[in-house]
Amino acid sequence: MGKRTQQAKILRIFRKIHRTTGALLFIFFFFISITGLILGWKKNSNGIILPETQKGTTAELKDWLPVDSLHTIACAALHDLVSPDLSLELDRIDMRKQKGSVKFLFVDAYYEVQLDGATGKVLSVAQRKSDFLENVHDGSILDRYLGTDGYIKLVYTTVMGISLLLFTITGFWLWYGPKRMRQAGKTKPENLPKQPNYQPLN
Repeated sequence: MGKRTQQAKILRIFRKIHRTTGALLFIFFFFISITGLILGWKKNSNGIILPETQKGTTAELKDWLPVDSLHTIACAALHDLVSPDLSLELDRIDMRKQKGSVKFLFVDAYYEVQLDGATGKVLSVAQRKSDFLENVHDGSILDRYLGTDGYIKLVYTTVMGISLLLFTITGFWLWYGPKRMRQAGKTKPENLPKQPNYQPLN
């Protein structure tokens, strides 16, 4: 098998892999690109995607209320200002010392309650749409609703990471391969200009 024939065969294989990967995972690539684009703008969305961090009265932690007291206030605010039917299960607590505020992030419906760390005043109650988008982006949205403890996210990110790598490699070769073949064809001896056939002088 000649070198050019071998390169053409590799090119056909890469084209098939590229086409198959794109066809099978199109919908996943679509969601990843859209959610990734939106998440890139979350801090510049004027609070639409990610609620803006509010400012409390002091950054001195010694002046703050105990965390359990702040937690009680946040739970009461969630039920009073949103719905008493919401679960009080916490996802995490985000303490912003420099801002003087603390965020209680709840699992149910992606709500957060921001409090003044020193006074316990409710500064904001809003949904974190960015958290929902992040769960869609990495596939953990299914773990969240099926209770599969991160296994779906692990499989999903592994498959999509490998697929994106294959997509990138094969896409590059589909661009570079033909150029390499054309360059190789130009340098073959049969393609070089023929030398004049000089006859010896008598």
